[in-house]
Amino acid sequence: QVQLVESGGGLVQPGGSLRLSCAASGSVFSIYYMGWYRQAPGKQRELVATITNGNSTDYADSVKGRFTISRGNAKSAVYLQMNSLKPEDTAVYYCNADLVAEPYRRRSIYWGQGTQVTVST
Repeated sequence: QVQLVESGGGLVQPGGSLRLSCAASGSVFSIYYMGWYRQAPGKQRELVATITNGNSTDYADSVKGRFTISRGNAKSAVYLQMNSLKPEDTAVYYCNADLVAEPYRRRSIYWGQGTQVTVST
């Protein structure tokens, strides 16, 4: 059974930085893309950033120039470096992956449990 395990959330002041990590555990055959989404209270879940197996990236307009998504050397981990954080970045951040898992090699979308990021004085 594949699981996505996130870490790195917390409380930070405006202008500060945080780094989120997500690792896929279990038997992963291949990964098409990994990404981060977020959901603020009372709002829909929205895309933050994605990165493909070929390292192509995509960002929400609201985080371009401030956030950077990257993959680990083992390709089963993804990171989100968040700089110049703003109060409006406050949300639960979810890791997401489109991957093929062993033993049946079925392609599915997986989600992490979420990690809280709070930007406040």
